[in-house]
Amino acid sequence: MGSLENGAPPLPLSLTKRVPLLGPSSLRPHVHHRPCRSKLARFLLFEKVDYFHLLCIAALFFSVVLLFGFFLPGSVPENHVMTRRLGESGDQAREIAVFGLDFGEGIRFEPTKLLESWEKARRDEKESLNGLGRQVLRIGVRKPRLAMVFGDLLLDEMQLEMVSVGAALKEAGCEIEVFTIEDGPAGAAWRSLAIPIHNLSNTIGRYTSVDWLDFDGIFLNSLRARPILSSLSQEPFKSVPVVWTIHERHLAVRLSSYASNGLTLLINDWNRAFNRATVVVFPNYVLPLMYSPFDSGNFYVIPGSPAEVLRADIVLKNRNDVEMRQKYGFNPDDFIITVVGSHFLYSGIMLEHAVVLKALAPLLKQFRSKNETQSRLKVRILSSNLTDAYKMAIEIENGVNGYLYPKEKVGTITRIITEAMSDGKLSLFSKRMASIGQNHAKNLMSRQSIEGYINLLENTVQFPSEAVKPNLREIPSHLKEQWQWRPFENLTSVFYIEEDSREEQILLKYEKEWLRIESEGHNGNLNYSKGDDMFVAITWEEEKKIEMANIRRRLEEDELKERTEQPHGTWEEVYRNVKKADRAKNELHERDDRELERTGQPLCIYEPYFGEGTWPFLHQTSLYRGIGLATRGRRPGLDDIDASSRLPLLNDIYYRDLLGEYGAIFAIANRIDRIHKNAWIGFQSWRASARKASLSRNAELAILEAIEKQKHGDALYFWVRMDQDQRNPSRLDFWSFCDSLNSGNCRFAVANTLRKMYSIKQQEKDTLPPMPNSTDAWSVMQSWVLPTRSFLEFVMFSRMFVDALDAEMYEEHHITGHCYLSVNKDPHCYSRLLELLVNIWAYHSARRMVYVDPQTGSMHEVHHLTNRHRQMWVRWFSYQTLKNMDEDLAEEADSDRPSKRWLWPATGEVFWQGIYERERNIRQQQKEKRKQQSKEKIERIKKRARQKTIGKFIKPPPEEDLGVELNSTRTNL
Repeated sequence: MGSLENGAPPLPLSLTKRVPLLGPSSLRPHVHHRPCRSKLARFLLFEKVDYFHLLCIAALFFSVVLLFGFFLPGSVPENHVMTRRLGESGDQAREIAVFGLDFGEGIRFEPTKLLESWEKARRDEKESLNGLGRQVLRIGVRKPRLAMVFGDLLLDEMQLEMVSVGAALKEAGCEIEVFTIEDGPAGAAWRSLAIPIHNLSNTIGRYTSVDWLDFDGIFLNSLRARPILSSLSQEPFKSVPVVWTIHERHLAVRLSSYASNGLTLLINDWNRAFNRATVVVFPNYVLPLMYSPFDSGNFYVIPGSPAEVLRADIVLKNRNDVEMRQKYGFNPDDFIITVVGSHFLYSGIMLEHAVVLKALAPLLKQFRSKNETQSRLKVRILSSNLTDAYKMAIEIENGVNGYLYPKEKVGTITRIITEAMSDGKLSLFSKRMASIGQNHAKNLMSRQSIEGYINLLENTVQFPSEAVKPNLREIPSHLKEQWQWRPFENLTSVFYIEEDSREEQILLKYEKEWLRIESEGHNGNLNYSKGDDMFVAITWEEEKKIEMANIRRRLEEDELKERTEQPHGTWEEVYRNVKKADRAKNELHERDDRELERTGQPLCIYEPYFGEGTWPFLHQTSLYRGIGLATRGRRPGLDDIDASSRLPLLNDIYYRDLLGEYGAIFAIANRIDRIHKNAWIGFQSWRASARKASLSRNAELAILEAIEKQKHGDALYFWVRMDQDQRNPSRLDFWSFCDSLNSGNCRFAVANTLRKMYSIKQQEKDTLPPMPNSTDAWSVMQSWVLPTRSFLEFVMFSRMFVDALDAEMYEEHHITGHCYLSVNKDPHCYSRLLELLVNIWAYHSARRMVYVDPQTGSMHEVHHLTNRHRQMWVRWFSYQTLKNMDEDLAEEADSDRPSKRWLWPATGEVFWQGIYERERNIRQQQKEKRKQQSKEKIERIKKRARQKTIGKFIKPPPEEDLGVELNSTRTNL
């Protein structure tokens, strides 16, 4: 399928009016009248088959072939209905039925959603770039990089087609790499084109050891490459354009059985896979109808495939003409005519066939046999998916390699066939025509297929400013007009023709895995496809055993703790211990062996990451600690840091994407004492590990030794060099390299930001810091080590720089997605500029810069201080200058509480001397207030009114004494 603009071929019957369709949402059939012009009638008539004849025989399963296209004009019906019928079981799908189309009418499909989105993207890009106020440039310094991904490298038609496409793209200036899960003989064809091959046989589940961000676009080929799509569905690889080419129909045939068996999770998983692809490409118009339940508006058709030619070539090597005729019920002397039509069934097709049969009726007289009930002339009607481009491809001219006839003069068919025969056999002239068409038939539709992929690449892949845009419009004709047969010349004997069984086996295994998942009672809330793990060897049992052993060990330790004697204390001590444990519970929960080891080390290197796709590239030793830029996608069971909880700004998706790994730097620096207690701090991008540029054990020990012995003092150690970066093959100087990454506007952006940051008028000073044009190295990819105190100084500078940069670009970028640092709509607008910012700060703040070889650990200092004399802007980058600026911003944020949108307060801690003094005054005031309240309380107690005593209780004397006194009284009386 393609647009009218790019000349995509329609179906053989084409009309001008839209018709209703029960099928793919992205495909809208168009019905229209054709202008009257000559149409092709190609006759391949022969008595004894030769090479080209057998090509057609094997492709159409007949021993003798008559191939012609038949088109007649017709009226446009008012009501049209298309239905899709799939085989309920078995290997083959039933025909696609199209009802309501009259005689001579036809149908074509266009991916309306894709075409509209491409047109809208071009229009929005043009409008946005015009409104930026700065011209963006493409400073191409590297080749565009594309990946071809396969499930295996067995020889089939898709390998031949993709090798042909790859050869054309390579000639256009693209750098191509091949990835495969299983190797195979087709690898020799790729190697003959000097295209490297990488084996992904060690892929585990949905994770691969490939940094897909290194590629501008990915071609995923066949359903067998489905496991790799799971890796591409993980962050941060979701943004990479993926073109998924599917030639197989087996999955579509089995859809009805999936639904009837209740395999909802399996259907949903395949649906997610189809949705992940940027574009799903089919070689004909039948397949997108069959796969219509999975269509999300990304289906596309690029007609053409060497499948029939390959199958015919294989049959030629083992042909037996007599057996073939017997197989299909033909006699040895039968003259067979085959009519090739369309895969689609419609109401007018019977009338068309009737006209053809009427035109062939006069030939019956030439084929009378002794048995009057039978005729030597046999006519068979087959279906095919002919397109305009196909018809044009098989026309090189009339009378040379085929016959043409006016469509309004159907009787011409009779005359043509009569001329093509002689005494009931093919004439010598017809055989000569077939011989001429032999090579042409071998490369049918190659140009349309290759140009279709080129057109798709132009609309799907957005190349960054440092990539040279491929010259796709000037590919030599010989690379487009024929398939790449030469690399396969010595391999044709091992072409794989049992792909049906191969696909069936893969789908059966996949279904078996999902049946197990369904039987275990999953509720469908899966974040990834567990079925993918079926394709590779995964040792889940070993992992389960380790987990169970750890659980048993913890239970035993808990029991031992209960048996030991516990010291008894007062209730106050118990209460204090419980409160202390509660306060430390969260911190203790994260501690493990690596955390305890880390506290005694002089250095901790943090590895920022975003998404599960980066997990294979992260380290798990005590020297490193991961920091996840988003809560979702963190590694389970490890003491990784949640950057968004330390810096709430990263909860904003806009700034999380905009800052990239720089967000992790701000998150660590925010109240750093709570998380980082080492004297030195470092960062290493996961992409450095992916490019095999991370620190080896020798390099790690060398850095630790240099730190402990203070070999270089307050220095910046780095191990990923700019002159070795694959984005810089020409070894550009610092500012030229930065310009190439940022659409030619790096220098302008830095100078403009510094002027805004330091409040300098433009005419006062040139505010672009000089960076030497020597061949010395610069740091890239955020992989470096600094003393912790120097790191905080660098962050202080970075926060002000980013704030000034954001103030200039926010409005336009936030609304349109465009900024003058990128030629395309880019959510990571200035992350590439920030990647190089540490070099500017280190050079002009008089830090020593030391390069560490990541393999050997050898070190050498670059940009020596003596060579920087009169080059450094020390006064601008001095600690005192930056500290004063930082305190001014903090005072403004703390005191004035500005209502304007302001990024700086959200990038870290807001602190200035006034805050400390104010807090001290507040504490003093609170203390004085408590004293005053206590004094007042005492005074109130003293002055409290007291109630007078009503009476006194007099204790009576003892009863015995009272008795004595009474008796004595009586006695005296």
